[in-house]
Amino acid sequence: MNAPFPSTAAGNDPRLPLKLLIAAPRGFCAGVDRAIEIVERALQKYGSPVYVRHEIVHNRYVVDSLKAKGAIFVEELDEVPDDAPVVFSAHGVPKSVPAEAERRKLLYVDATCPLVSKVHRQAERQIEKGQHILFIGHAGHPEVIGTMGQVPEGQITLVETVEDVAALPFTQDDDLSFLSQTTLSVDDTREIIEALQDRYPQIVAPKAEDICYATSNRQAAVKEIAGGCDLVLVIGAPNSSNSLRLVEVAERMGTDSRLIQRAEDIEPEWLEGVATLGLTAGASAPEKLVREVVDRLSDWRQVSEEIITTAEENMVFKLPRQLTE
Repeated sequence: MNAPFPSTAAGNDPRLPLKLLIAAPRGFCAGVDRAIEIVERALQKYGSPVYVRHEIVHNRYVVDSLKAKGAIFVEELDEVPDDAPVVFSAHGVPKSVPAEAERRKLLYVDATCPLVSKVHRQAERQIEKGQHILFIGHAGHPEVIGTMGQVPEGQITLVETVEDVAALPFTQDDDLSFLSQTTLSVDDTREIIEALQDRYPQIVAPKAEDICYATSNRQAAVKEIAGGCDLVLVIGAPNSSNSLRLVEVAERMGTDSRLIQRAEDIEPEWLEGVATLGLTAGASAPEKLVREVVDRLSDWRQVSEEIITTAEENMVFKLPRQLTE
């Protein structure tokens, strides 16, 4: 337990009650659970070390925990010895990565989230039909790099904003389709899709929405609590797309919101004038970090917790066969 701040600290008189609205669903999604279990099972089956290309999920606590068990994180395959197993992250990789692994005869396990893999397959089918893909996403994000790397160069174009749509060089005679990153803002993506469909009425949509159930559910839960809060804290990494979107969702509701990685990031001044605080966690953040934050707040204020549930999640993804045989 952390030592409490003195009662004179801004907003932290220990006699003051603090109502805590905790969003549900929050934290780990099925794809993150699966990716972490893949690394742990690979360590059990092959022994340490097991290499992981890129952060398995975007959370420092999770990465550090796996490092302690024998995982070694690298950015590229040239950092992996020829005789070592390697796991590809949940965000997905370009086709060139498994191709290089096969050329080098590396033992690799693909931890790509099945919902990201679904987008990859859609991209392949759209290219087979002769369509040029307009891909809605954030430049430089590993999932975007992975998805755009599924198709030949020049046959997919990244669209980040509504303004980008206006600058596209295509005409209404071009054979176009669109896909999106799975961890985007539901509202922002809807606006971009509407702009695409307005400009290109012939554009082909995916059979189902690409934004994953966990992203949509967590954003809906934040919308439910944000209006009744003075501040919303989102536990997640600064490079976690879905966590950053949760901050944006709360702020769009008119509520101040802050991204934190651990309880130690909370500044006591943030609680000045805060009677009701919302709390959620991105899809890569474990529940342990949620409880850590609650304990920290309880050091400073008289906390009462209320769970606000907007959806129940029971999704489970199968593990790769090579780890279950």
